[in-house]
Amino acid sequence: MKHTIEVNGIKLYAFHGCLDEEGKIGGHYTVDVSITTDFTASFSSDELEDTIDYVAINSIVREEMAIRSKLIEHVGYRISQRLKQEIKGLHSSKVKVIKHCPPIGGDVDDVAIIIEN
Repeated sequence: MKHTIEVNGIKLYAFHGCLDEEGKIGGHYTVDVSITTDFTASFSSDELEDTIDYVAINSIVREEMAIRSKLIEHVGYRISQRLKQEIKGLHSSKVKVIKHCPPIGGDVDDVAIIIEN
């Protein structure tokens, strides 16, 4: 069976960006993660070991977001790769990294990238 687990709205303060100022000042980010898996066993067992632990997803996102990148594409890719390597039972994933109030010379709420594996 195909099931989906989402951890949405992971709010972070990080230091990504091409500008030197972004590395010093930082900015607000939100990350959404969607994972497809099969958690049928958890229906009857009611045990965490039979599904994917949301804490592990959150930890991977926080750890990777703490490592400075010039591009949110780069940090999003790192998150997706770690999920693939470390989350047992993962069939596919979707990672969305949102950068709020980007310094792009206009009145823009946010920019975002989405990586699907």
